[in-house]
Amino acid sequence: MSAAVSEGPASGPSSAPASGQASGLTPVFVRLKWALLRNGLRQSTGRAVVFVLSLAGALLAAAALVFAFVLLRGTADVDTLAVLLIGVLALGWAVMPLFVPSGDETLDPSRLVMLPLRPRPLVRALSVASLVGIGPLFTLCLAVGGALALAHGAAGVAAAVVAVPLVVLGCVALSRAVAAANIRLLNSRRGRDLAVLSGLLIAVGIQAVNFGAQRLGRAGGLGVLDPAAEVVGWLPPASALAAVDAASEGAYGRAAAGLLLAGAALWALLLWWRRSLVRLMTAPDGSTIEAAGVRGTTATGGWEGRTGAVMQRSLRYVWRDPKTKAAWVTSLAIGAIVPLFNALQGTGSIYFACFASGMLGIQMYNQFGQDTSAFWMVAQTIATTEDAYAELRARALALLVITLPYTALVTVATAAALGDWAALPDALGLAFALLGAMVATGAVASANFPYSIPQDSAYKNVAPGQGGLAWISILGGMVAAALLSAPVVAATITLHLTDHREQLWLVLPAGTAYGALIAWAGLKVAAPRTAHRLPEILTAVSKG
Repeated sequence: MSAAVSEGPASGPSSAPASGQASGLTPVFVRLKWALLRNGLRQSTGRAVVFVLSLAGALLAAAALVFAFVLLRGTADVDTLAVLLIGVLALGWAVMPLFVPSGDETLDPSRLVMLPLRPRPLVRALSVASLVGIGPLFTLCLAVGGALALAHGAAGVAAAVVAVPLVVLGCVALSRAVAAANIRLLNSRRGRDLAVLSGLLIAVGIQAVNFGAQRLGRAGGLGVLDPAAEVVGWLPPASALAAVDAASEGAYGRAAAGLLLAGAALWALLLWWRRSLVRLMTAPDGSTIEAAGVRGTTATGGWEGRTGAVMQRSLRYVWRDPKTKAAWVTSLAIGAIVPLFNALQGTGSIYFACFASGMLGIQMYNQFGQDTSAFWMVAQTIATTEDAYAELRARALALLVITLPYTALVTVATAAALGDWAALPDALGLAFALLGAMVATGAVASANFPYSIPQDSAYKNVAPGQGGLAWISILGGMVAAALLSAPVVAATITLHLTDHREQLWLVLPAGTAYGALIAWAGLKVAAPRTAHRLPEILTAVSKG
């Protein structure tokens, strides 16, 4: 498939000049954008409510920022704040199309490949249409607020008049260029994986902002960010806002350089976007040509036997299935963020590393839900309790291949951040004991409370009507795991209270052995339930 995309002059009486095509094309795309927004809101009441709440939240946030900038006008650190906020906003415009590709259907220019459109008027029309939406409105308000705070005198006002459009257009062009260059990736399975992981990006970003705010509070203000603001001030589009501050201070050469940098970056982004459109709308893809090369066969060496095959299947789920991958990456990230961020803030404890064991141990729950209706093939291989035990044991081993070294790594990193190396052995013992208890209760919960994981929705992890099963499985299992690991916790507390700290290292081998024993016992308990409930499990995991 290809479109009639050409850079040369068109021939024939029916061909209109590019300027005429652009003047007629731009209103069409603006109306198309409004129609997409309007029709999207008509799809469901929930979507309309979310849009209205998002719009209200964006307007309130924008108004608060503009008001704050007006109040901060003339203060010492307002330039640092304004430049860094624009820099962070531009970064958000660059990465959000990669994580939320379905948020705006006009981000996908491949829908236009069959239309006889020239790239130059198409870029112009899409640029104008891109200014319709919540994001551009918020960006405009933030740029105006920053300009109001930094502009002083006639030179500053003149620079602000040029800088505000450069900031808004630069952010929009950056988003469009990134989306167009990666649209085939975003429409692939890897792109859907990125969309599923968008929630993790937000969670990590919130933690980073919280950590940075606390560090700034202890450092005594925004002055500590001046070096970072100096660097960001030379990066477009933040350089346009930095030029307003420079012009207000009389540094006209620096102001001109900042505006020229922003203008040059905007031109380069538009050129990159245009070339991506030409390549996208003229180059063949997988639907028109055969894939080059010969696909190799999958090697299975080293994975013989039931245990190896089941472990391989489980690890491939982690790597290939978007829902499973998202759950794992979220657990890995949060399991490290909580202990390490608290340690870096000076308020944590090495025992917070047990949070990693808890987050990773959750992956043992609902083991059969990730199979969905394909669980019938697994059920065909289970005829006895021994078969069920082998299946569960192999799934637990696949989980431990990742969780054991990661738990040890997080615990060691937390000890390093706190400088508390003396408590490392007993903290590791507690973490391993908790992990073993989570494996045990996860196996039992998988057999007794399985539920389906919808595959047609990136944001629903439980099929309708099975929310209660999910809560019972996870919360009940976590409480049971805490109770099962209580003996190791009690032993550790006793050694601390009785001042036998020189014997705390014994918690490491004792906790590891106890965790292994509890995990084995849990698998043994879950195996007969799994073997006897295969039809019920298949029915439960097939609802999604």
